[in-house]
Amino acid sequence: MRCFHLVLFLCMGLFLQAQYGKNCEIRQIKINFFNPGLEYEMGLGVNSTLDLRVAWQLALEPASANPTENLEFFPAITAQYRFYHNFNGRYHRRRSIYGNSGNYVAPTAAVFSPGNRVVEGQLVEGVHGYGGLVYGIQRSYNSGLSFSIDVGAGYYAGPFKGQILPVVNFSLGWIISEKRWCVGL
Repeated sequence: MRCFHLVLFLCMGLFLQAQYGKNCEIRQIKINFFNPGLEYEMGLGVNSTLDLRVAWQLALEPASANPTENLEFFPAITAQYRFYHNFNGRYHRRRSIYGNSGNYVAPTAAVFSPGNRVVEGQLVEGVHGYGGLVYGIQRSYNSGLSFSIDVGAGYYAGPFKGQILPVVNFSLGWIISEKRWCVGL
């Protein structure tokens, strides 16, 4: 019986140590000013988060002949699974990792719901979206100011011929709610 209690005590110590090593914020809610909307980021692992954004987002018009030349604001829902690869390096160089300040790689997906619209003389109906991979940076400051930018490529699909196009997301906003578990500065 004493051996069981000893093993249980040691396992509890390992569990507590594993939780202390978490680098990401448990959760944070941000107001985005550039693409007006809300963003919710929650920690999933030691260096990974799930980021969900609901906003009026600046995006390509993939139904046009030159989609990279036509930018529009569309209502969108965007999801990213971010893996922050440089938290340990930033921490050891005494740089802040507050608010998930770091560089990340993320598979990303977005769904846009622009409604009916006329593009180059043709009526385009329905939703469209993309799925792809991006590389980005995010920085947050003690004042609450936060920004992130990520760049990559995605496959756009919808009521038009699908194609691979660039993906660029920019977020500038304010952290309004946070639950910290960050071990960094």
